[in-house]
Amino acid sequence: MTAYLERLRIAAFGSFANKHVGPFKPGLNVVYGKNEAGKTTAAKCIEGVLFGWEADRGMRNTYRPVAAERAGSLVFADDDTGKEYEVSRARNADGLQASEEAAALLADIDKETFATMFSLTSDELRTLRNTPDVTARLLTAGSGTAASPAHALAVVQERLAALTSRAAGAEDSIVNLRKRLEELRARVAEAADATERTKAQDKELHELEPQRAALQERQRTLNEEIERLTAAQASLASLDEAIADLDEQVAQLESERSDVLREEASFRRGVNPALADIDEATDARLRDAFDNLGEERTRREHAVGVARENYRTSSASYRAFMASEGLEEGARPARTQRRTQLVVSTVLPVVMLAAGVPAFVIGRMQHSLSISMIGIGLIMCGVLMAAAALVLLFRPSHRGEEREERQQSLRWVMLQDEKKLEACEADLADYNQTIAAYLAGEGLGAAQGSLRHARTLLDDAKEARAQLRLFAQRRQAIASQRRAAEGRLDAAYEDRDALVEELAVARTVAGAAPNTPVTSASVADLLAQKTAQRDGLQEALDHVNHRIGELRTLLEAARSEHRFEELKLEAAQVQTRLDESCDAYARLLLARTMLTSAIAGWESRSQPEVYAHASRLLARMTDGAWEAVRMGEDGRLTVVDRFKEERSPVHLSLGTCQQLYLSLRIALLVAAENVGRAVPILADDILVNFDDERRRGAAESLRELARTRQVILFTCHQDMANLMQEVEPQLNLVQL
Repeated sequence: MTAYLERLRIAAFGSFANKHVGPFKPGLNVVYGKNEAGKTTAAKCIEGVLFGWEADRGMRNTYRPVAAERAGSLVFADDDTGKEYEVSRARNADGLQASEEAAALLADIDKETFATMFSLTSDELRTLRNTPDVTARLLTAGSGTAASPAHALAVVQERLAALTSRAAGAEDSIVNLRKRLEELRARVAEAADATERTKAQDKELHELEPQRAALQERQRTLNEEIERLTAAQASLASLDEAIADLDEQVAQLESERSDVLREEASFRRGVNPALADIDEATDARLRDAFDNLGEERTRREHAVGVARENYRTSSASYRAFMASEGLEEGARPARTQRRTQLVVSTVLPVVMLAAGVPAFVIGRMQHSLSISMIGIGLIMCGVLMAAAALVLLFRPSHRGEEREERQQSLRWVMLQDEKKLEACEADLADYNQTIAAYLAGEGLGAAQGSLRHARTLLDDAKEARAQLRLFAQRRQAIASQRRAAEGRLDAAYEDRDALVEELAVARTVAGAAPNTPVTSASVADLLAQKTAQRDGLQEALDHVNHRIGELRTLLEAARSEHRFEELKLEAAQVQTRLDESCDAYARLLLARTMLTSAIAGWESRSQPEVYAHASRLLARMTDGAWEAVRMGEDGRLTVVDRFKEERSPVHLSLGTCQQLYLSLRIALLVAAENVGRAVPILADDILVNFDDERRRGAAESLRELARTRQVILFTCHQDMANLMQEVEPQLNLVQL
């Protein structure tokens, strides 16, 4: 990129005066400002400086200041040399004020192309007006020639119009020259000898001229009719051949569709309908549910295992305790010892008492204190031993109690573990039934409660759905092809009917019976009839031309006066100018034909690249949802989605439609890189209707465009400016 817009000076435009916007740089620029900061005003001012201020009509905002005339300047800079070029505009009548070098920067773009391709708004992105014309203009302008072939074609058309103009100021017009030549001829005839013979000859000459003109007109009409009939004959044969081919194609597609339906029906008979109709969301939900059910069943199985292990442990402990060999052997000595203790504790007190009481009595009787004390001592000992015997008698055996408590404890633990095991096993059985019921309710009863089998069934169902989708895609592809073939067949029938109707009218005019069918043979007969008529007219025209030549020779010989020579010289000069104009007209016609062919050739070479580039950009913006952009033979635009279905832009959403036309504009601008190289691309908040993912794709596409052109994006959204900086860290940010 050499020249680019460096800054904008708003002298007076809208509500702004003496305002500078910039500086801008080559590549990507973002102008950020809040509402009413002047973004749209700046964009409109740039357009107004380049192509004139908008006329004050209707209720539209034309940005005319209250007490001043609109005025502004654009400063362009050369990226290589640093030299600046300024263009400015005040009144529209004064035109664009610029040096020759500055004007040359803007010479290859017009207002319509700028408004359509270089000044983008959210509303402008909803369509692309005159798509074929704009495409031709851009592609041919970027063809690499010194001048745009489209511009050259326009100049040729203007010159052709000048050569055929009837305006009095068009002195070299063929019409005016012929008119002047006819006037001179009339004056020459008036100045000729007044003899009766010369008058008669002159009269005859003037009578023959209209006859020749009429014959020539009839001959021209017959030539046109013969050309039309020849073309119609070829078209009729081509249409008949195309209709036969399309009929065969439709029949073949119907056969393919029947084969696909039979294959699909055969496949469906081997697939469980309930499982085949499961969608991806239900599949994911069932798999999540299987995971949750499996985890819950594993937890219950673990609880059963723990309860079974506890029961085995407590049961073993109880059986080991009950089967202990020393249990009874330890109990017998204890009972014997206890009986011995009871006997001793009973007998000794009795003996003590039996000995103490007589001793006490004898001591009292003998008044012997020592004997009395011995008796009292024996009695006390007996009483104490009796009390001790009572204590031993009623004192429980701690060892026996401990043994019974341990036995009861072990048995209680064993019973608890047994009940817990039964409860866990019952819970597990109930949960297995719950799983089986859930699977049956979801159409997976064939799994018989097995989650692994159920997953296998889901995998089989997924494969079946994939196969069914393949069948559906094949059917859609065949249906799309058949619709296209039927559409072409209907168009061919319509073309043939129109052609047959035209030929029937021509044959009726020629005198054929109205109800006779139109065939190639009947057209050939009519063509032969017209050719014979043309040959007869040619013979009559040759005779008239021969006679006219004789009369002109005689009349020219009769002109001997000086006036006659002057008129003759002037007529010769006019004839020379007429010949030169005719030669120029022929050259211009040839140039127009060559330019038209060249433009068609450039379009055929460039348009595939443009639509391939647009397809890539659209696929990037829509994340692959739309894959291709195509231009039909009728000039209508279509897009193709990831399922290979074609749609026209009117059937797209607002955002997708804007993404389509943005992709097409970027592709055209990249392909026509020589058009408007110094003019920036102005984008005024064009991404507001895009979602986050598609907005990023559009931002990357703008970054790609900015590699070859200067792009200025106006926005009032901070997140948009942040996104553009994220996509292109080197962008130039201008704050308003």
